[in-house]
Amino acid sequence: MNNVSKYNQYLDISPEVKQALENNQPVVALESTIISHGMPYPQNVETALKVEEIVRQNGAIPATIAVINGRLKAGLSKEEITILGKEGLNVTKVSRRDLPVVVANKQNGATTVAATMIIAELAGIRVFATGGLGGVHRGAEHTFDISADLQELANTSVAVVCAGAKSILDLGLTMEYLETFGVPVVGYQTEKLPSFFSRTSPFDVSVKLDSAKQIAEMIKVKWDLGLNGGVVVANPIPTQYAMDEELISAAIEKALTESVEQGIKGKETTPFLLAKVVELTGGDSLEANINLVFNNAKLASEIAMSYCNIK
Repeated sequence: MNNVSKYNQYLDISPEVKQALENNQPVVALESTIISHGMPYPQNVETALKVEEIVRQNGAIPATIAVINGRLKAGLSKEEITILGKEGLNVTKVSRRDLPVVVANKQNGATTVAATMIIAELAGIRVFATGGLGGVHRGAEHTFDISADLQELANTSVAVVCAGAKSILDLGLTMEYLETFGVPVVGYQTEKLPSFFSRTSPFDVSVKLDSAKQIAEMIKVKWDLGLNGGVVVANPIPTQYAMDEELISAAIEKALTESVEQGIKGKETTPFLLAKVVELTGGDSLEANINLVFNNAKLASEIAMSYCNIK
């Protein structure tokens, strides 16, 4: 909690989350981009509240993270989640570079993986559940389009439970980038990197671990050794919600072509591609996306519980 006092002029930790952290109870951070930019209202609010409920059912306290009226928030009220859901795309999508501007201008911001990690670490939260990582975009050798999520993982000591990297990305280059910066990619009960909508990919994870306890022990040792930076916990989408790889690949290729034709660039790329894939799959990919987030929230809660027990 040493960092909290330094930054508390900008940071609000909800009373429930603050009490849990002070009492060494498990807390799971949750991002807010999925609320404002991930799906339409009211489905976005319903999903966000359901994820919080799943965290509670699995023994942890949820801390949904965002910027509200220029305040960094670790733990949102139902009303604050509803504001983000209703305002939708009008809410600024906030990564590391955007935080100072949104805070200084007292705006609302929906936090990406990177910004959520930053605020979670400031609050003293070590485990974070999301959908999929950002990463190296296809064609990055020409565009240099690489998500800030990867640099945040290199520097910020939070374990990120996800369904692998988003399948719209270049998964091979994403894994190479993470390896360069010493970020472990742990496969939960799998040796292959999950690819968001699908349970596998051609790429191996750094290490396969089969229990939340093993993962908690590994991340504790990492940070005890002074090896700062995050850990990716890659948790495959449940079998019943996994999508056909050829179907998803065809939808992604079409979406990528349209994004180039329309000149979509930068932080608008991922929301555009995911929305287009939802359209091309008749909504099936949205259902898969929601269920993989639920699955990640469950595993993150188990890891957070184990981490508290061994601290």
